[in-house]
Amino acid sequence: MPHAPQHADADAHTATETSAEAGPEPDAAAGARPGPGAAAELDGVLSGGPFHVALRAAIAARGLPLQRVQHHLSRRGVKVGVTSLSYWQQGARRPQRPESLRAVRALEEILRLPDESLIRLLAEPGAKVPATGPAGRTYRSFLEASNVLEELFAELECPLDDGLHTLGHHERVRVGACRELLGHESQHVVRAHRDGVDRFVAVHRGDPGCAPERMSVRALENCRTGRVRRHHGTGVLVAEFLFDTRLRAGDTFLFGYGVQDGTGGAAREYVRGFGAPGGQYTLQVRFDESAVPVRCHRFTRHSPAAPRGSRRELVLSRRHRSVHLVEPRVRPGMVGIGWDWE
Repeated sequence: MPHAPQHADADAHTATETSAEAGPEPDAAAGARPGPGAAAELDGVLSGGPFHVALRAAIAARGLPLQRVQHHLSRRGVKVGVTSLSYWQQGARRPQRPESLRAVRALEEILRLPDESLIRLLAEPGAKVPATGPAGRTYRSFLEASNVLEELFAELECPLDDGLHTLGHHERVRVGACRELLGHESQHVVRAHRDGVDRFVAVHRGDPGCAPERMSVRALENCRTGRVRRHHGTGVLVAEFLFDTRLRAGDTFLFGYGVQDGTGGAAREYVRGFGAPGGQYTLQVRFDESAVPVRCHRFTRHSPAAPRGSRRELVLSRRHRSVHLVEPRVRPGMVGIGWDWE
């Protein structure tokens, strides 16, 4: 969800800030937009291929040299050499490995192409294109949510810097009998780094198919609910939690709140993003007794479009139907828990 606000946390389902989901790079489409003829040619090769011709036409239409394309891929955590990119657009080599396919999906974003427009050209007739993440959660969807957040934060007159540093954050997530994200509860310990801080703005983003108008929020400890804003198109909910006291620089504060959801489709992961270094983060996911996944894992991402890294299997407590991770000191980026239903 995030970059105007500069707080320590942000996530794919919930975000206390959105800086981890950066907006489009300034020159991601620095080249001139193609004229009618070039646009028609590009649409034609994207429709019929082959892959290398479509890739070459898309790069030419955006006016980006391969070095800049590589730079944008690198910023998304995707490592591909200029030589490989050159081979791909010449047809001398064809992306096949999982990391290469992730790069192709990222290229669709960088070159402002329709989702799956390049990746489907790599599939053999009748073959299934391998997925790199939960259906419907594309990098473009993060950018759309980011733009909405900027508008909502501006409407709430929230400063870019909320004046708080997270010392600790304990988050408990619940998944229901239909595999849906029921909601979460968060407890924060923060320290003010300027005078006058008296609120915290939380952001929740539901799974594809969710209905923000049916979501609700509640203050749990040492705060009360202020203004709440929703955006149906992106599944974003933004809520103020008021402290009823003005913190001075150096003051610490503890508060908790919850978000009730249960309106989206089957959840397959829960992600929290961090725009700045912070303290300890603990995430626990608890599943309904009738919907327990077969396996769970921890993962990190440098950005929404980057491939998952630092994957590690997590032990699911069958008795308590829960799994958790602990990050002693968070760093900028994204960390989450994913699970497989079959």
